[in-house]
Amino acid sequence: MPRSVNHVASRRRRKKILKMAKGYFGARSKVYTVAKNAVEKGLTYAFRDRRNKKRAFRRLWIARINAAARIHGLSYSVFMHKLASKGIQLNRKVLADMAMNEPDTFKAIVDGVK
Repeated sequence: MPRSVNHVASRRRRKKILKMAKGYFGARSKVYTVAKNAVEKGLTYAFRDRRNKKRAFRRLWIARINAAARIHGLSYSVFMHKLASKGIQLNRKVLADMAMNEPDTFKAIVDGVK
């Protein structure tokens, strides 16, 4: 009796990997074994960087809030402490957006906590 190898499933598996490797350079998008390694590495980076993205944005927001607060004579840490003590619950994302796009509103908040 002939051996059953299930070409349908194995071809589907290979095509899935090669489809994910579309746009990669040279053999990384053409040769299955090379593409498999490249895709695996890419997925590892994607997993890691979904977490790093949150850190990077938080750093950016803090830098923007600090720059805007210093224009009004407060450092970032003093500004955030005064916000917390006044009970104003605006997160860093909103504060950074205000500092960039609505400087008058941000100035009103700074004046409110001084």
